Amino acid sequence: MQEAAGSGETRGWARSAGTAVILTAAALATSPQLLHGNSCGHDFDIHLVSWFDCVNSWRHGIRYPQWTASANYGAGEPRFIFYPPLTWVVGAALGLLLRWTLVPIALTFLLLAATGLATRALARQALGDAPATLAGCAALFSSYALFTAYERSAFGEMAGFWIPLLLLLVLRDRNAAEATLRRAFDGSAAPLALVIAGAWLSNAPLGVMASYLLAAVALVTSLSDRSCAAVIRAATSAAAGLGVAAFYLVPAAYEQRWVDIQQATDDPGLKIENSFLFGHPADPALALHNAELLRVSLIAVGMVAVALLGWLVARRQKTLTAPKRWWLPLVLIPPVVLLLQLPLSEPVWNLLPKLRFLQFPWRWLVVLEAPMGIFFAAAMWPPASRRRWARVGRAGACGVLFLGSLALAAFTYFQPCDEEDAVAPMLSVERSGAGFEGVYEYAPKGADNGEVATGLPDACLAANPQTRLGILDTPGANPDWWVEQNSCEAVFHADPDAKPGMPAAAGANPEHLHFSLTLAHAGALILRLRTYPAWRITVNGKSAPQLAEREDGLAVVAVPEGRVELQADWTTTADVRIGRWLTLLTLVLLTGLWKSERRNAAGRRSKSTSAAHLS
Repeated sequence: MQEAAGSGETRGWARSAGTAVILTAAALATSPQLLHGNSCGHDFDIHLVSWFDCVNSWRHGIRYPQWTASANYGAGEPRFIFYPPLTWVVGAALGLLLRWTLVPIALTFLLLAATGLATRALARQALGDAPATLAGCAALFSSYALFTAYERSAFGEMAGFWIPLLLLLVLRDRNAAEATLRRAFDGSAAPLALVIAGAWLSNAPLGVMASYLLAAVALVTSLSDRSCAAVIRAATSAAAGLGVAAFYLVPAAYEQRWVDIQQATDDPGLKIENSFLFGHPADPALALHNAELLRVSLIAVGMVAVALLGWLVARRQKTLTAPKRWWLPLVLIPPVVLLLQLPLSEPVWNLLPKLRFLQFPWRWLVVLEAPMGIFFAAAMWPPASRRRWARVGRAGACGVLFLGSLALAAFTYFQPCDEEDAVAPMLSVERSGAGFEGVYEYAPKGADNGEVATGLPDACLAANPQTRLGILDTPGANPDWWVEQNSCEAVFHADPDAKPGMPAAAGANPEHLHFSLTLAHAGALILRLRTYPAWRITVNGKSAPQLAEREDGLAVVAVPEGRVELQADWTTTADVRIGRWLTLLTLVLLTGLWKSERRNAAGRRSKSTSAAHLS
């Protein structure tokens, strides 16, 4: 008994040490930002603005924001409806605890650490604690993880830690000798549903990839087992996971008809066929796209090669102790990911629902991180029969490789911030109320984000509802408005709505506008507010339909002479209510499934204990 306890303590120490190594590796992977400041990759501004606006909404008591008020230079957009909430909620929460310059660094650290820890948990099904820790480090130092962190600043896509957790739970087989249903619901189905929900709530492309990966792995596993247990578990968990995420998915799916969502796939730089491996579209406007595609193509080929060579070496060394049903789906991932990078896979991209919304085939590399890390570690970690110095030497060589990958990221992928894109200037613009550029796919149908003028007043009275606001001074930029242009007969500011104790930086309530006006004559009031069906605008207590659709998408209503009380309030639409009720119902059902699986697990442990006593 004493010896067993000692071995348990040793394993516990090894697990703690492995966790500490992963956290240290993640801290090292973020060190270039600590030394040189934030890396302002492609999506940096979008995330930063979302965090600012989420915090502002919270300060006004809005627990789950819907409207991003500072987009389109203060006219807003429904970004929070369409962009999955986990990254902007976590980023905003970090903003309440840390200086804003530290928030992107902290989030990068957390996401890379989560990737390493999740990969380590998956790897421990086939490897010991030390090589499993090496697998976690290989995943978080992979070129694609660092490319996503530094060149793209795509925090949503960095939530790839859901993938190894998905593989861990769908490949579990605790009740191998029991009936199909007991084998399917062995305690893994309920947490697997939460993993699917987490993937969708982190990043929509990640949710699409996780769903297809779950279906494929479950099918391969069921064929290998000659049992439909894995398919039953996957189907149940997928349905429950989508139900948990319904509060986001239902409005995001239904309300796409209200925005120009096709902009997400119609832009030439976002088309699948322009991003296949080593592609080179001839359009001169895609020169930067081609340079990025070359880098990511080299990353893709390198990761697939490391994964497949690692598996071949590990198989020869017999360092993978898991059964075939476990490693077979993992070894199929690299060639399938490679196939999806090639033009011959275009029919697949066109046929499978929502697959084209991934925009870039190389996004599938996030699925490759964990298998590559595991096969790399299995190949690099020598069998137990080898001498200790061999392990130390190989561990040192791995450390050099990881540092090399980090150096490549620091010198090649790192994006220094332009003066206007750094955190401090962005924060100043946010507090001034001037606002930022919007996202084109969230524009109202038929509206053009490029037509929204900067510097607009909260409301502009005009005789003609189609009055053009702003003058285009710089080609390719938005028009600028100032009062001396005389495009407005009168301008008005919304009534302040600050509550006692609310900080000055909180700004206006993003989901409520109120004007108390006295007008010399009737006219059209153009609001600095993009149109959206969820907005309810009233004039003197009566619903005020819009006069006409403007090219800039701003709301415009008819107002009478004299005293006018105009109010714009964000309303909870029917699709939002349906999504929330579906999430609540699914959580109740999922709790029942979790309790049922726990009872089955307790019964299994009881039988095992009884059998041990009898023996």
